Formats: sequence, structure tokens, C-alpha cells
Amino acid sequence: MRINNIFVAVSFVWLLVSFWNRNDLPRNIDYVPEITNEPAQTETRQRPFTAVFNEVEYLIEPEYEYDIVGMIVSYRHHDNNSRMHRLADDHLNMLDVCVVWGDNSTSDLHQIDFWNGIFTCNVFTRDQQAWDSFDMNQLSNNHLISDDDNIRDRVKDIQIGDQIRVRGYLASYSSARGGKRGTSTTRTDTGDGACETLYVKRFDIVQHATSYWRISMVASLLALLAGLAVHFGRPYRPY
Repeated sequence: MRINNIFVAVSFVWLLVSFWNRNDLPRNIDYVPEITNEPAQTETRQRPFTAVFNEVEYLIEPEYEYDIVGMIVSYRHHDNNSRMHRLADDHLNMLDVCVVWGDNSTSDLHQIDFWNGIFTCNVFTRDQQAWDSFDMNQLSNNHLISDDDNIRDRVKDIQIGDQIRVRGYLASYSSARGGKRGTSTTRTDTGDGACETLYVKRFDIVQHATSYWRISMVASLLALLAGLAVHFGRPYRPY
């Protein structure tokens, strides 16, 4: 059936295009009111404490209470058994997530590229107007650390465009066999050490993004499977 063969080919191309664009920032974003708020950083009385994960004990040294609402523009999950983390004995760092808030919610974010390196968030655009309207002081890359399995599972569900609320401690942490990682305590610094290290006490996705590319990816996959089922379900006819 030639029509079905064309259907399979179109579905396959449709799937490839959708997959390629699946992490694009959604065009229509319904911002929550809290997105305009600056992160809340307050004094803490929490004393240093230990956390154990993957059979490694870490010393957590809180510096401030921290509460941030932001929209995810980039992220990078960390495999705690990857070479760099294994060598540093750093299994606690579960995710780097780059978020924006405040006036950036009214910027033309679709003209700006965001991507995470191993421990950095990178920003680039050729659009001068988009860059002029963007505030780098309302963007932060957050090293999220936790020894709570429920929180570690929850962060696996994030997507570009999701709006999240994270509460916990800005903190440094260290282990006996590894080094020590500090934290930024201001949103205006840049370069090495400018990222926030956040021991997570609570993680919430307050608004899921509606990604039509992801919806399209699922639809095209189902269409492709249906077309293949028809193709292979036809009786064999030798030529």
C-alpha cells in the first residue's frame, strides 16, 4: 500500500523534527504571579549538619535560608557515577538548573539561547534588542543538592519552560574524600563561584510548560507505530 508507506515516511520525519525541537522554550507561557519576585534570602539559625548519600557522608554548612521561584531555561542532570563526580566523590549534586525571573519574564527569551555546561549556565544571542531587554542579574544557575530520594525523583520530571519553586539553604558542602564546594550569596556576581549551591528542602513545579513539540513528538511516534503495524500486518505477497 503506497499510501501507508508515505504515511510511515512522513510520520518518521515528523518524529525527527519534533524530537529535535523538544527542548525549545514553549511559545506561549502562562507565568505565575510569583515569577516577578526576587529570590528571598534570609538569615538562618540552622547549624551545620551531615547528610549521607551513596554511602558518602557530607558536611552541609548552611549560610542562608533561600526561596526562589523561576522559569527553567536550561538544565543538566548529573549522573552521580559519572567520572568527574566519582573522582570528586560528589554524589550529592543531582541537578544544575538555570532559571529566570522578574523582568526577564517580559523579555523576548525566544531570541536567546541558553544551555548548561557541566557546572555553568551559558547565554547567547545575536539579537541586540533581546539582549538589551534581558537582565543577567535575574538569571541564576543553581546546583541542587539533596539526600532525599523523593526530591531526587521529583526533579527528574522537569522540562524547559516549567516554573519551579525551590526552598532550602544556600550552603557549602564537603566530604572527607572530596573537595569543598561553596555558594554564591548574591545574584550580581559572575564567573567562577557565581552559582548558587542549594540544599533542597522542598521542590515544586508550580506551573508545567505546555510544549507542543513534545505533544507532537508523542503523536508522531504513535502515528509511526500505527503505520508500521499496518505495514507488517499485511499478508506477504511475493512479486
